[in-house]
Amino acid sequence: MSVSNAKQPGSEATDGKTNPGNFFEDFTLGQVIRHATPRTVTEGDRAVYGSIYPTRFAVPSSAVFAASVGLDPHPVEELIAFHIAFGKTVPDVSLNAVANLGYAECRFHRPVVPGDTLSTTSEVIGLKQNSNGRSGVVYVRSTAVNQRGEVALDWARWVMVHKRDTSDVAAPAPESVVPELAPAVAAADLVVPDGLDFSAYDFAAAGEPHRFDDYVVGERIDHVDGVTLTESEHQQATRLWQNTAKVHFNVEARPDGNRLVYGGHVISMARALSFNGLANAQLVAAINAGAHTAPAFAGDTVYAWSEVLDRAETAAPGVGALRLRLVATKGRDTSMTLRGEDGKYAPGVLLDLDYWAFIPR
Repeated sequence: MSVSNAKQPGSEATDGKTNPGNFFEDFTLGQVIRHATPRTVTEGDRAVYGSIYPTRFAVPSSAVFAASVGLDPHPVEELIAFHIAFGKTVPDVSLNAVANLGYAECRFHRPVVPGDTLSTTSEVIGLKQNSNGRSGVVYVRSTAVNQRGEVALDWARWVMVHKRDTSDVAAPAPESVVPELAPAVAAADLVVPDGLDFSAYDFAAAGEPHRFDDYVVGERIDHVDGVTLTESEHQQATRLWQNTAKVHFNVEARPDGNRLVYGGHVISMARALSFNGLANAQLVAAINAGAHTAPAFAGDTVYAWSEVLDRAETAAPGVGALRLRLVATKGRDTSMTLRGEDGKYAPGVLLDLDYWAFIPR
């Protein structure tokens, strides 16, 4: 297993100083990349996150509410930690990406609070060159730790990356290795934050009366509200997470001249919109799988709906877990259709995210 920093063998620019990012040929199975620039979480992250997304979940919004359910100091939204940790991987993994394809096996191991400093490493766990010989899929498992070396979150993702040399598409490809990833994090493997206790949960303060037993498997919830994406907000969000992917900022990076909205921006927008109907799904415990099914651009209006996939009890007082499918759409789909008769995603579907959330019982 090799260990490397941001600049990988073969990735140096002609002057030896600048780094154009890694191409498919630069990745090797078992390679471990230590990503640059640890990032300290601040109250500013909470404030800017709230200014970009219409989030109203009580735990990250109120220090008093968080303390009342056993979380003191006051944690930030789990997706803030995810975006920061994910952003660290971009210069080394997906700077030259065609598209980020999916996520799996993401677990949040402990709440992240202002003052925590996150550092991320990734291991290459799979490689598969595409049949066109011009790109390939890179699978990595990334881990973010805090300043004490404690794991904050870890996840797997796969991304399609351009090849540097496309002059000979018939050149030998590396041996294909596609890792086996679990379809979902098992309920027994969810990590309940130390001290979490929903037995005296304040439903009035949280905003809705619905608890664990009010949701049934198969139920679908239309979250009703929509938000139109803007250039300024999606670029501000991506800069906030220090995500340097060219397609989000540079109009010359895509043939159509459009700046692609970072998929994580759509995730956070949909999660915030899900408050209407799932206000008590307070904490994201795990992301089982995720697919960005279509590109999003400024001017698109994002709506969301959810489906209850599973339910599980936990050993924590008053705490249950819901497994939810969160679907973001371009334009509102009151029929809440995920796929057509041909099995393909329905027109307008932008995001299909499968995750676990903790909710009061």
